[in-house]
Amino acid sequence: MEQIIQTIAIFALPVIFAITLHEAAHAYVAKYFGDLTAYSQGRVSLNPMVHIDPVGTILIPTVLAIIYVSTGSGFLFGYAKPVPINYSNLKKPKRDMAWVALAGPGANFIMAFAWLLLATLLQVLHVQEEFFMKMASAGVTTNLVMFAFNLFPIPPLDGGRILFSLLPHKLAYQFAQIEPYGFFIVMGLVMMHVLQFWMEPVMLIANILLSLCMYPFNLLLGAF
Repeated sequence: MEQIIQTIAIFALPVIFAITLHEAAHAYVAKYFGDLTAYSQGRVSLNPMVHIDPVGTILIPTVLAIIYVSTGSGFLFGYAKPVPINYSNLKKPKRDMAWVALAGPGANFIMAFAWLLLATLLQVLHVQEEFFMKMASAGVTTNLVMFAFNLFPIPPLDGGRILFSLLPHKLAYQFAQIEPYGFFIVMGLVMMHVLQFWMEPVMLIANILLSLCMYPFNLLLGAF
């Protein structure tokens, strides 16, 4: 029981911010490209409370964390309240859809970088508290998982919307027909452990990019 509580405490902030700021990024970019739907509902905000879904942001990740600690297997999954977007309000709906979709994973990549930078600072400052190091590590992992998962090219995931935006019109609208079944397709791939063949290489590439981004900071911090 103690291990379960510790795991939940370590992952709580990383998971909440990873999920909610992902949605806030969608809302902000949608506003930038002309759709004020989410903005009018207060969703262009860094306050997690306006994005939290009690079931998707708290209950499901908590249950999955308990299952993982208890069995040593499972996967991390969660969601916030979906950001309402009226794509017809965008300046160029088909093109701008890609930027709105990419904003969520982009926010996760930036957060992964921020948690990695925090971990590096803790090491440089010789902070001995193991809890904070584990939280920083959880922050990197959680955001990289969300980054890779959401880029999977099946609607309604962000990757599916990006692919829709890039396809020629006729193919794009044919591709969009699978959206009502997309969630079930993705969950099926997760349970069959097929999605890992997408997740692992994407997370590897993201880790390489993070290392490149951290390089100048490592040089700077190494001088102290």
